[in-house]
Amino acid sequence: MFCAGSLLKLETHLSLLFSSSPSQRKLECSMEGGNTTTVTEFAVLFVTFLVAYLLILTENLLMLLVISTDSHLHSPMYFFLSHLSFLDAFYSSIIVPKLLEHLLSKWKTVSLLECFTQISLVIFSGATETCLLSVMAYDRFQAVCHPLLYAVAMNRKVCTGLVGASWAIGMGTGLVNTILLAQHHFCGPNLVRSFACELPPVLLLACSDPSVSIASILTTMVILGLVTLVLLLGSYTRIIMTALRINSATGRSKIFSTCSSHFLVVTIFYASGLSRYMTPASGSVLEQVLSVQYSVVTPLLNPLIYSLKNQEVKAALRRMLTKKPRLSS
Repeated sequence: MFCAGSLLKLETHLSLLFSSSPSQRKLECSMEGGNTTTVTEFAVLFVTFLVAYLLILTENLLMLLVISTDSHLHSPMYFFLSHLSFLDAFYSSIIVPKLLEHLLSKWKTVSLLECFTQISLVIFSGATETCLLSVMAYDRFQAVCHPLLYAVAMNRKVCTGLVGASWAIGMGTGLVNTILLAQHHFCGPNLVRSFACELPPVLLLACSDPSVSIASILTTMVILGLVTLVLLLGSYTRIIMTALRINSATGRSKIFSTCSSHFLVVTIFYASGLSRYMTPASGSVLEQVLSVQYSVVTPLLNPLIYSLKNQEVKAALRRMLTKKPRLSS
């Protein structure tokens, strides 16, 4: 691990600091190999993140398989959910495998190219997910509030356009912010106080004026983050207002249950993402917790909240598991 006072350029390596207590965080130049407590903590973290990552892949890939193979799920809602499942599996794969590698390795380093690639993909995934979540809320708004016009309002062309726009906005956001970050001059120290390369902690290493990059990411958060959040909350507000006018207690209960679980996931994702990118980076433990929330916790919860608790998905899973294989003639 490079020392904090090293004159090595960022073009060589960036060192990732993994420490779980104030006393350990002071050891920026080395880690005690004989510290059994540190080794034990790293082992526990490795197993925890490995299990979480395997669950994320299993849940989301299972959803992709079920939605693609069961004709009963070929509807706009599950079309959006399939894209969300793919994105969640991709999002975690950007961060967790490298994190697992660093938990096992003695020298926790990452090249400049790897670091900037990770930054770009993290921003891309986060921006795309915010768009997809608001699109899914709009889809539910149309289904609940305008059921007779739903098939027309959410036809195949509209759904494809909304998903395509979400991916395009995510790609553009990731590229713009990463290109602006790459214009800076980095002269050390080469220490990123985070378990992954993300824009806020890496921007702290810039020796040139960071105002352009700061303005860019704040603009992204305000326009993309807050605007999609308003659209999302507006859709769910209309859904709840419609539910209150339903005479059936069962119908109201089902809508409220769905909205509350969706709101929980959205709150975790938006609150952690906006807090992480709209406040100055300091390398605190809280920042690491926020990063874990939107890169690990949200992809883990999304399939459970949006899909696996759904009766239609449960029925599709039962059909897939009980389906008899065809005998070849």
